[in-house]
Parts: sequence; C-alpha cells; structure tokens
Amino acid sequence: MAELTSMRNIGKEMARKLAAVGVSTPEQLAREGAERAFFRLKTVFPQVCLVHLYALEGAIQGVELNSLPSDRKRELKAFSDRLK
Repeated sequence: MAELTSMRNIGKEMARKLAAVGVSTPEQLAREGAERAFFRLKTVFPQVCLVHLYALEGAIQGVELNSLPSDRKRELKAFSDRLK
C-alpha cells in the first residue's frame, strides 16, 4: 500500500494531519475527495488554509498545486470561503 507522501504536494506534515483525521492512504484520499478531506482537516486543524485544499486536489489529480486549472481553483476557493 502506497504512502500519502508518495503523492505530489503531500509532505510529512500534511500526511500526519491527514492520518489524524482518518485518511492514511492515497486511495482513501482519492475516495474522500479534496473538499471532504479538507473539511475534516479544518475541523481538527483550523489553521489549514486554501493552499492546503489546492495541495489535496493536486495530490488527487497528480499535479503540482500551481498547475490546477483556474476554474477548479475558483470552485475550491468558493468551497473554502463557505467554511469560514
């Protein structure tokens, strides 16, 4: 089974936080989706921000967070804004 840190944008600290909210494999993260995983992170780690959400989406898509399409970034920002 692959480790979260094998995914783009997921370092040791992000993997630790994800594991703390019950997401410990790339497969689990893909099933959860970026928004749901971010929501779970936000409930335990309120300091996570939009960049974390972009990183999660990029990890799922297999791209660097800066390479996400603009329309997807807008959707993610709107989701993040609704959580505030």
